[in-house]
Amino acid sequence: MKLPGESVQFKMAPMERLLELKRIVEEKKSVLKAGVLALFYPSKSNETHFVLILRKTYKGVHSAQVSFPGGKFDKGDISLQETALRETEEEVGVSKKTITILKKLTEIYIPPSNFFVQPYIGITTNTPDFVLQKDEVEALIEIPISHLLDDTVMTTQILSTSYAKNIEVPAFILNNHLVWGATAMILNEVREMLKQLL
Repeated sequence: MKLPGESVQFKMAPMERLLELKRIVEEKKSVLKAGVLALFYPSKSNETHFVLILRKTYKGVHSAQVSFPGGKFDKGDISLQETALRETEEEVGVSKKTITILKKLTEIYIPPSNFFVQPYIGITTNTPDFVLQKDEVEALIEIPISHLLDDTVMTTQILSTSYAKNIEVPAFILNNHLVWGATAMILNEVREMLKQLL
């Protein structure tokens, strides 16, 4: 399946971010790299879920935000896919040996932290026994696919970010959590792909 790509991601990006994204394209070689994972799994009620995490509050641009499991590329990682799998195991306790990667999604740039993030879609066939990395993860957010596909979860909010004040930001409301920024952009691509499949 062809990826929906940036045009779908950008629907969940504030206009100021789009302008900055365009400006940094030629600087791609100087940025940091990260890998994240959209992990799908059967819930105990046998419904397909995916998992997001609420980050701990700390002094940083992604403090207390909702994100996918994942993190910075490590010198010991063979690839960004390996980064996503390793970080998922570290942050939520799902063994990388039990995860099958189905698809590499569209890479996305995050201006505040100067990261290019490579998202992946993966599945595990068993209901995970999640174990949170307490120093980084505040809470686990388990979301049914049906919830993501419901149009009523899409919204816009006026937020102040690390790079702009009082801007209108497209977002999702998932399990009473506001999901915006890069996570929302990646989620919108996942959502579009699911709509094409289901």
